[in-house]
Amino acid sequence: MMEPALKLLSDSGLKCEQTNFREDLSVFVCTAYVNENLEEIKHFVAEGGGLLIGGHAWWWAYTNPGQNVLTEFSGNKILTQMGLSLLPATIGGGSYKAPVPSQAVKDSYHFRHLLSRFAAHVTTGEELSQHEERYLKKLGSDCNIYLQMKAHDSSHYRQVLATLTNILMTSGLPEVSDSCPVNSPKDHLLLALGTEVYKVSPDPDALLPYLIKDNPMMPVVYNHRIKFDVNTADMEEWISTGLYLSPGMKTYMSIPPQIVNKDWMIQIGCQTDSLHHNEELKRPPSVHERFPVTSEMIQVWNLWGGLIYLVAPPKTQEKGLLVTVQMAVPAPYYKSGVTTAAEWSLLRTAPSPWAELEFENIILTVPSDAVRDLERPDELAALWDEMMRAIADLAAKPHKFPRKERFVADVQISHGWMHAGYPIMAHKMTAQELVGVKKGSPLWGPIHELGHNQQRACWEFPPNTTECTCNLWSVYVNEEVLGIHREKTEDAMTSANRQSRINDYVAGGRTLDKWGFFVALETYMQLQERFGWDAFKKVFAAYHHMSDFPGDNKGKMNLYVETFSQTVGMDLTGFFKAWGWLIETATEEKLSALPPWSDHPMTQYD
Repeated sequence: MMEPALKLLSDSGLKCEQTNFREDLSVFVCTAYVNENLEEIKHFVAEGGGLLIGGHAWWWAYTNPGQNVLTEFSGNKILTQMGLSLLPATIGGGSYKAPVPSQAVKDSYHFRHLLSRFAAHVTTGEELSQHEERYLKKLGSDCNIYLQMKAHDSSHYRQVLATLTNILMTSGLPEVSDSCPVNSPKDHLLLALGTEVYKVSPDPDALLPYLIKDNPMMPVVYNHRIKFDVNTADMEEWISTGLYLSPGMKTYMSIPPQIVNKDWMIQIGCQTDSLHHNEELKRPPSVHERFPVTSEMIQVWNLWGGLIYLVAPPKTQEKGLLVTVQMAVPAPYYKSGVTTAAEWSLLRTAPSPWAELEFENIILTVPSDAVRDLERPDELAALWDEMMRAIADLAAKPHKFPRKERFVADVQISHGWMHAGYPIMAHKMTAQELVGVKKGSPLWGPIHELGHNQQRACWEFPPNTTECTCNLWSVYVNEEVLGIHREKTEDAMTSANRQSRINDYVAGGRTLDKWGFFVALETYMQLQERFGWDAFKKVFAAYHHMSDFPGDNKGKMNLYVETFSQTVGMDLTGFFKAWGWLIETATEEKLSALPPWSDHPMTQYD
């Protein structure tokens, strides 16, 4: 029993003692993080013993990505078989009243009842009421969570799984694509269910034809060997194999023993964005799968198919690893320094619908149609290598990235036109922009996202600069590598638009709530136009050697003003105050010995 619980229960008059699990106890009290005697505790409860257990699972889920919290989290190994589970989700603080069944209103939600009603709707055509339709999205989410318990020894679980399987075999899956999006709650639910039911189905091969109607056979390669070295930094890393699995296609992978049970994963599918919260779908909401590497021979598959990756955990170093894939579809895959021109002339016609171009510091994952006519990937690689080195230069970092950046061009992403991360997600029409980039033509959006991945909290002032400072990289790479003057990179960067933004900001009172995005970029552009890019490089370099940063925007702004002023040998407090920054007297005193920037661009508005 934990000490806080021991005191609380003892003070209540109960006879308590601090002990490990024993079978002679009346009630065993423990946290949900208990890892010992799990089977004994379950038998203890089954035979009438009491169990008081509590805790949360969100941190475990966060620190164990790709693992099933309902089956792998220690507390759930006890609770799930009792019909209870701790979920990774969190809710806001507040008072929540438990529903009283006798006072239930007609608009209430009941999982088994609505599931039965939806099954009747699909199989016999019974109409759903408006409030039932309103809850279909929640039903889909709850079904997916329920199925993840994988409690096949439970009759209730088998009944729900049989009901869902019957629904899918009766209805099939709705057609969904860029040209045929789905919007209805019913189609949303079916697409989500298809993925999860297929995962836990006792006979997925029999179910597959009902889910994937058009699934042509593709030519395959057998016993394909992949040899690679790994040296990961503080982040996981996807390792491309150049292989693809068709929808529902299964294969075995032979894994070297030294990485078994070492937090490695196998991932099928490059499209990791979840679309469960999108109202309109142009693809199923979840289309990638991960399998933990727990044995030397693993069978893997994915209902929706996808490229095959090994996912290396952080801080991992291995040389000469050899993985063999029993059977898979070859993909158009080019790797700088490895793939020859002769090999590429054949590989670019490979049948996989997804292609990858792996360069020195970046990997582009695009629909294969985007590379079919790419004759000189080496020239494209050289340009991307130059752009990525420029990104590192501005960030004052080594040219070799600790982990190659990734782009995935998908038919639909979770938010925005593109969004940063690993991988950077973009809409599929961006594929031509990524593969067709050349000097003399601007490339703003993709560099903007790569700039996001360079931002650091210590010199960021959210939300003002979130969509601002990343554009420093867009301007820099376009000018320094692609040869595009800033005025021609983006409409917002024309002289007229820049001047108009400054005028409006000054007229509006120079308040920080209006200092954001392209308005905020003007502050940095004025600094750059006076002190050059080298000043930014030196400032970013200075931050690499600092620690114990302020946590609030005001404190961080004053540190930035001090750092930039010291870097250029000039007191910039007047300039930043003219932009409305909150400069402290202590900062002004620190910099008072430096010559002031008295002719800065904002003096004309004084």
